[in-house]
This record gives sequence, structure tokens and C-alpha cells, in this order.
Amino acid sequence: MVALLLLAAVALWGASALFRAASADRSGGDVASALTPLALLFLAAIAAVVALSGWARRVLGVVVLLAGAATAFQGVDADGPVVGRGVVLLGAALAVAAGVLLVVRASTMPRLGGGYRTPGAAKRTADPERELWNALERGDDPTERD
Repeated sequence: MVALLLLAAVALWGASALFRAASADRSGGDVASALTPLALLFLAAIAAVVALSGWARRVLGVVVLLAGAATAFQGVDADGPVVGRGVVLLGAALAVAAGVLLVVRASTMPRLGGGYRTPGAAKRTADPERELWNALERGDDPTERD
């Protein structure tokens, strides 16, 4: 998913450069100016995917999905180089795919700091071996007797 968002951002940035290079008319420059903020949105979504979880990640998926659809309309409406429109549509497809994956698989994806708990929130597990490893992670000596 992170790779999809990164590739979408790179595709939009590249298409923006293509449109700027060929923007003898005003419409090419207008499309290019819309592509850069969309590329930045997809880059910011990468950080948000890592930081969020649960329903917030699903909401992010919907936002990415809608932004990808808006990007596709930018590519279809653009007057400019055909290659540039193709690159915009490729970036839009990658963003839509990332949005769909976010909505569908949000709960199964790992999150930042998901394996760590505050000391007050830590629960005792039924597995004694796991308790030994947890003690080592906290810096305690599990073999030491009280």
C-alpha cells in the first residue's frame, strides 16, 4: 500500500513536469498546478497509514480513493501531451487501488507502535514463556526471585 501511494505520487509529479513543459496553452498549466498538491496528498497519506489504525485508517482510505478519482478526472479533462494524460491516469489508478486496499484491509494491517503498551495497560498473558520475554523487554531479570 505504501508502495502504491509512493508510485502514485511519483507518477503525478512526473506528469506535472510533462504538462508544465508542454503548457503553451493555459489548460496544461492549470492541470499541472492541480497535480502537485495531489501528489503531496498521497505522500502525506503514507505517513498517515503508518500512524493511524481502525476506523481512522478506513476514513483515510476513502479520502485517498476520492482523491484518486478526482485525479482521474484531471487526466481525462487535460489538454496536453497524451503521454502526460496516460501518466496521470496511471497515478490515479494506483491511488484508487491504494484507497480500496486501505478500506478493505485497514484492520489487518500493522500499526506504528502496535506491539508496545504502557506499563499501566499491560495485561498478563496466560503463556508463561511470553511473560519471560515481556520481562526481558522491560529490562527485568525474570530469573531473579523476590
